[in-house]
Order: sequence, then C-alpha cells, then structure tokens
Amino acid sequence: MQASRLAALAARDPTIAGCADAAAHLPSPDMQLRLFALPCGWLESDLRMFLAGARGAIRVPVPAWLIVHPRGAVVFDSGLHPATQRDPAERLGDLAAVFRVAFRPGEEIGARLASLGVDPQGVRWLVSSHLHFDHVGGNAALPNAAWVLQRREWEAACDPDLRARNHYDARDFDCGHDRVLVDGEHDLFGDGAITCLPTHGHTPGHQSLRVRLASGDVVLTADACYLRRTLDETLLPPIVHDREAALASLARLRALETVGARLWFGHDPGAFAGARQTTPFEIA
Repeated sequence: MQASRLAALAARDPTIAGCADAAAHLPSPDMQLRLFALPCGWLESDLRMFLAGARGAIRVPVPAWLIVHPRGAVVFDSGLHPATQRDPAERLGDLAAVFRVAFRPGEEIGARLASLGVDPQGVRWLVSSHLHFDHVGGNAALPNAAWVLQRREWEAACDPDLRARNHYDARDFDCGHDRVLVDGEHDLFGDGAITCLPTHGHTPGHQSLRVRLASGDVVLTADACYLRRTLDETLLPPIVHDREAALASLARLRALETVGARLWFGHDPGAFAGARQTTPFEIA
C-alpha cells in the first residue's frame, strides 16, 4: 500500500499510525525476499482451549517459518522438540493431556529446512514469538543463529513465578544462543524487510513478525491470534497472561489487515489444508 494512503488512514485511526511510518522504509523493489511455511506437526485439543466457551475438538498445525533474505536465512519459531515424537508426556508433563501431539520424524525444523536446501547450522537469525513449547522446541537445531526475542519475554522466563505461570520449559529455549533482546518494534536487517512487532498479552513479551514481500506485507501473528475466528469474533483463549494487552494486540493486527497486510494466524488449520498439512510451501 502506498505511503500516502497509509498516512490518510492513520489520520483517522491512530492504531494505523505505525504502519504509515513504516511505509517510508519499504525494501528495494529488486530485493529477493522469500517466505516459506513449514508444517512441524499438529496438536489436538478441545476447541475451548483456543476460543473461550467454544465446544468441540480441533486439530491445529504447529508452523515454523523460513524467510530467505539476501543477507541470510531467518527462522521465525521452531516448532516442537523432537522428544515429543517419542514420549510427549515425559517432555510436556500435564500439558500432554491437554494438547495431544501428532508429530512424526522428518517434520522437525531441521528436516524441514534441509528439504528446502537450507543448512540449519547456517541460519543467521532465529526469532521467537514467545517461549511456549510449540514455538521454541526446535531452537537447539539452529545452534549458530542469533536469537531474537522481546526483552519482556526473556525477563519473564527468568522470573520463577512468571516462568511457572506461563508454562515455560528452559530445556526448550536455553540452548546457549547469543541473545538479542529487543524492546518493541525491531527492524532485523535495517531495511524494512523483516520487522518484529510487539503483540503482548498471550505472554508477557509476545511478538509477531512482519515480512515485506514484493506482493505486499505479510504478518505472521503467532499466538497473538490463534485462528481467523479469533480476530473476526474477538474471541481470546481462556488463559492469557494479560487480557487487556491481548485485546489491544488483536486491535493492532486488525488495523494492519485494514491497510492491506495479509495475516497468517498462529494455528489456523484452514491455511494448512490438503498437501500443506505435511509439505513446506512458499507464500508469494
């Protein structure tokens, strides 16, 4: 979307103001940026765990994401730990009874990257939306990446009470990476191509990721917005760290969609139908 239209919309809606500012930092038209969705297993649970008060069951994808930038490969979230393929209860404890794992060998982040010709040891940046088991379980497979997360999320993981309240397991994410702790929006390469967007609420320091493709902005919401229904009906899950912050994050995502961004929701099975259930695919 052109900067002039963004500016006009921002004048009417302050939640869009940040989008207008960002339009001044569009990547060069000849930049070759590619985005791939990597299905890394599935979770089965009660629908009410995703939408408070809803009835029924749901099977949701656990996606990781690869962005190929001219200056290096970026992974956003890393999926489940391979140990959950063998014994989910040992790895997840009580959570294994709430979220039933369907995760086969070959679906872990390292194998998914290798299937696309990307060496996991050569990934430059690992960006984590937050520290839940299905988003950081594959971190150890990317040993040489610099690890980017919101400072608030890391500080919560270092606090015993917040760590327990948010069900963080340090075995998943405390893997010796060089940490890059960011506060608020963070332009990963300084060219506007890949930007961390704070979407707190689900956890203390949750963040989403904006990717500027040639076709327009794509926002990977992660767990700031589980499903399309989450946004359309403003239905949060029953358990969030900060309900008001989570609602504000939904409003921000809605504003981004209003100005033309395509949203890819954190666990929406509709986006991973057919062959996409088991095969990485490119978002053009």
